[in-house]
Amino acid sequence: MAERSLRNLVSDTMIYGMSSIVGRFLNYLLVPLYTYKIAAESGGYGIVTNVYALTALMLVMLTFGMETTFFYFANKYKERSDTVFSTALISVGSVAALFVVLLFSFITPIAEWLNFSQHPEYLQIMGLVVALDAFQAILFALLRHQGRAWKFAFLKLLFIVCNIGMNLFIFLLAPSLSASYPQLMSWYDPHYQVGYIFIVNLICTAGITLFFIPELRKLKYGVDFAILREMLKYTWPLLLFGIAGILNQVADKICFRFIIPGEEGDVQLGIYGACSKIAMVMAMITQAFRYAYEPFVFGGGQSKENGESQALVMKYFVMFALLAFLAVMAYLNLLKFLVDDDYWEGLKAVPVVMIAEIFMSIYFNLSFWYKLKEETWWGAVFSAIGCAVLLAVNFIFVPTHGYMACAWGGVAGYGTCMLLSYLVGRKRSPVPYRLAPLLGYFVLALGLYALSVWLKPAQLGWELAFNTLLLLVYVAVMLYNERKLVSEVLKKVRGRHAGV
Repeated sequence: MAERSLRNLVSDTMIYGMSSIVGRFLNYLLVPLYTYKIAAESGGYGIVTNVYALTALMLVMLTFGMETTFFYFANKYKERSDTVFSTALISVGSVAALFVVLLFSFITPIAEWLNFSQHPEYLQIMGLVVALDAFQAILFALLRHQGRAWKFAFLKLLFIVCNIGMNLFIFLLAPSLSASYPQLMSWYDPHYQVGYIFIVNLICTAGITLFFIPELRKLKYGVDFAILREMLKYTWPLLLFGIAGILNQVADKICFRFIIPGEEGDVQLGIYGACSKIAMVMAMITQAFRYAYEPFVFGGGQSKENGESQALVMKYFVMFALLAFLAVMAYLNLLKFLVDDDYWEGLKAVPVVMIAEIFMSIYFNLSFWYKLKEETWWGAVFSAIGCAVLLAVNFIFVPTHGYMACAWGGVAGYGTCMLLSYLVGRKRSPVPYRLAPLLGYFVLALGLYALSVWLKPAQLGWELAFNTLLLLVYVAVMLYNERKLVSEVLKKVRGRHAGV
């Protein structure tokens, strides 16, 4: 049973990974597009970074933990899962609609407070986007609950392809078409590039909603207020947990324009935001893993077998997360061409941001003990403490150290959350994690990275060759340590070929 469950986890992770990793990789194509077309000194990309950070925060607030809550109650009330779904969707949709009304009603003071007085429409456009995203989050959660990974992957990739296509049109074709056909392109303003980024996002997000018409028919089950009260009791700590958690990811980008106001702040934020994108490969891996892992854990409950599976999965996750870290660091001098050379000074933040992402991923894996025990308020406590640490680092050190303080603030914040969750979880709901292998892989990966920095060859070709050798050393150690698993996999592959 455990082996079959793990096989299903791997299978689903591969499909979700296709939509998350391949999709985000395609989305990364927008980073060079934006950075090559929006000069660093203009601060335009800093504004984009700030707006998307605000959007991420609002998405957590508008979904208020209902994705995870839906999974829990859909399994708790299996025979009434459709009612659980409609209750979750209607509650999230109602909150999202109220948010849009309030945003448009008070846009002037909100725009002034957030330093968007010149372009309040940026906030209005992205307000509509985040409201639609919140609504869609429950629809995508239904697909995950039903095991419909292929439709999930298709819609995620469709959005990205449409988004990329329309951005390519705006930034590459529209300028020349405007010069050749001014009457046809009278709507196009070459100085409004940042605004077009948000408009394209809104068009693509709205379009994806149309593909959920079959799922929307389940709204006929209405709202069960008894279940809703239970769900709200379960989800409010998740909301606090989510807010604190997302602040750990975006607080630096939101606060930066307050700490260093004006054009200088936008320029630095743009450089940091662009180079941080290179480190987001870790976020891609985590997201793909999370989509498959949540239904797997909640379906297994608190059994001993499930605890052992969680420990095993943690080990393999850390192994491959550190492999991804080493791969990005090994070829950073090639990956840097994802952004224009105006932004390259921010590359020094990449390894620090990646370590912070690894800590965040481990913290996510450690979080299931209090979700399964319905003690989600622990997550709010841990994340709030971590967020306080992050904000303290930012407000103390950003004025003197700029965006590097943001990167180290992430390490400090997520590191705090990770340690607290492990230490408390060990007493409240112990999982048999084996720390020695985990720490061993960390020491090995960081040691190999240190060697790549200290013994860096002068020529690019030799540098890449040397880094590849170090990467192969890590892979060799990993395969040797896990030789029993590798042997079992090879036997199964040979058996299947023999059967064919």
